[in-house]
Amino acid sequence: MSTALFTFCTLFCLSVAAMPASAQTSGPLKPFKDDLFSAQTVLSTSDKGSSQVIEYQEMRDINGRDEIPEQRVKRQYVDLAPKSLQELETISVGGRSIDVGRVGRASGQAFTVIFIHGRGGDRRLGMKDYTFGGNFNRLKNLAVENGGTYYAPSVKTFDQNGVADVSALIADAKAKSGGKPVILACASMGSFICYGISRDAIAAGDLKGMVILGGAVDPDFSKSALIKAKKPVYFTHGSLDKVYSADQQASIFRALLKAGVPTRFTLFQTGTHGTPVRMTDWRAVLNWIFVH
Repeated sequence: MSTALFTFCTLFCLSVAAMPASAQTSGPLKPFKDDLFSAQTVLSTSDKGSSQVIEYQEMRDINGRDEIPEQRVKRQYVDLAPKSLQELETISVGGRSIDVGRVGRASGQAFTVIFIHGRGGDRRLGMKDYTFGGNFNRLKNLAVENGGTYYAPSVKTFDQNGVADVSALIADAKAKSGGKPVILACASMGSFICYGISRDAIAAGDLKGMVILGGAVDPDFSKSALIKAKKPVYFTHGSLDKVYSADQQASIFRALLKAGVPTRFTLFQTGTHGTPVRMTDWRAVLNWIFVH
C-alpha cells in the first residue's frame, strides 16, 4: 500500500469505531436482502461520514458467498422475479441506435439507473444475475420493487461517440419517465463515459447524480458542468486496485468535498479492481443520491 493511501486509511481509522454499513441505508428505496448485501462492517469513517473504509475479505466475500467462486453466487442472494420485466432491446433516439438490457417499465418509471460496463464488456455484463456476488440481481430488484427502471447499455467505444450514445439514452429515459431522476453509474474504463457526460451541460443537467466504481481518475472532473451544478457523486474503490489508483481517486474526492460538492468515498480495504462491482451497496448508494 502506498504512503498516501496508508495515511488516508489511517486518518479514517482514528475517527470512529467499527459500525454496520446498514445503518446508512435510509432513503426512499425499501430494503431488499439487506441482511446479505448491506451488513458490511465499516472499519472507520471520516469527513462527517462522507468517507469510509469497509472491511473486505476475499475468503468470506467471494469463496464464502459463491457456490462456484467468481462464477455463481449462492441461491439465497438471487431473486429472479424481475425476469418478467427484463428485455434486450434496441432504443432509437436522436438518430442513434443503442443496444440495451432493460429491467422495469419502459415508461412512467419513478427513477432510472444506467450502468456502464468497462473494457471488453457489453449489455450482458450488467444483466448477469449470478456473477459478481448477485449484486446486479439486487440492483434489478431494487429498481423493479420501487417502480424504477434499470438500463445496461452496450458501449461500443469509450470516446465521444460512446458519450453521445449514453447522453441520448439519458435524455430518452428522462423524457419517458416524465422528468424523474436518472442516475448514471460507471465501472472501470466505463468511467470515461461518466466523465464525458459530466462535461456536457445538457446531459449533466438531466442527471440526478453519478456513481464511479473502481474508475479512472479525471483531473479535470472538478471543472465539469456536473460538478459546477453540485450534483452528488459517489465513489467506491478497492484499496489494492492496480488498474486505477485509489490514492488519486481519494484526492479527487477530497477536492470535491472541499468545494462543497455532495460526495462520498467508500474504500474496500484489501479490495482489488473488480471489488466495487461485487461489493457496492446499491441501496445505500442510491438512497444517498436521492436525498442530495
